[in-house]
Amino acid sequence: MISSLDGRGVCRESRFGGRITLIALAASLVLLAGCGDKNKDKSASQAAAKVNKEEITVHQIDFVLQLQQQRGLQPEQAEVAGKQILERLIDQELAVQKAEDLKLDRDPRVVQQIEAARREIIARAYIEKTGEAASKPTDAEIKAYYEAKPALFAARRIYSLQEIAIEAKPEQVATLREQLGASKSINDFVEFLKANGYRFAGNQAVRPAEQLPLNLLDTFAKLNDGQAVLLPSATGAQVVLVVGSRSEPVDEARAKPAIEQFLSNDAKRKLVESDIKALRAAAKIEYKGKFGPAAADAASAPPATAAAPAPVSPPPSAASAGGLSATDISKGMGLK
Repeated sequence: MISSLDGRGVCRESRFGGRITLIALAASLVLLAGCGDKNKDKSASQAAAKVNKEEITVHQIDFVLQLQQQRGLQPEQAEVAGKQILERLIDQELAVQKAEDLKLDRDPRVVQQIEAARREIIARAYIEKTGEAASKPTDAEIKAYYEAKPALFAARRIYSLQEIAIEAKPEQVATLREQLGASKSINDFVEFLKANGYRFAGNQAVRPAEQLPLNLLDTFAKLNDGQAVLLPSATGAQVVLVVGSRSEPVDEARAKPAIEQFLSNDAKRKLVESDIKALRAAAKIEYKGKFGPAAADAASAPPATAAAPAPVSPPPSAASAGGLSATDISKGMGLK
């Protein structure tokens, strides 16, 4: 029988142009920083190009390069990348000049986006500054985290998964769970979906433990090859079948850098959350109109918790894990 379980940055995506690229994001930060400041003395920065009457400086290029280096740009690639950045900044400057000629910088929507970006940048600076006070995790804390997460390290597995995303109403999830548990194979369950008019889409994936949701990691660790889990989703439910798996443990020394980074980021997050909570407590906040007290209370209510998992048992036969390459485990927490 197949058994089922309950489970449960600075700029945003543009309405007009899709996802903003790193170059465009960084360049926009440069432009925001210099907004209304074009007539100031630029002698402190060396000019890299002049576009009509406006200069593009080495400082601007270096700023974008720094962002790229934070995301993995190698030092030996910097010279070539710098030339590419300059060309893109030239294109952007030409676009900005033309937009200003057309008075687009005065368009209410553009002004609103600039202000939103400015606020986001300032708020991010506060978050980063506050997070700097977080203490570095100790060796004892790193060791304790390693030992508390065997499914992520000492007993780490690489999973070959078959995923089925199902469109369903909330009241239909219980029926799906019961049917999954009663089905003799995943094919039987799929036939049930077809016969009852459910819309669904299938997908196959290979995921190491660190690429699974952390709150579901222990659930997956308890699954044997051939067992399935049903997880409620925003659009209905998702069924995940462990087609096969293999053990790929990570020792403490190898895991230490990733754990240290995770604990450090978590400490910063908690520190910022605590500071924001204190700021809220000290501030006078009044909700108005449709965002009045009732709506504010509803928005701050904690989400419903998922039901506890039920025991699972494998079907009569289960597929064995296929061969997995090193690239299959190169993501997640950065374990190589």
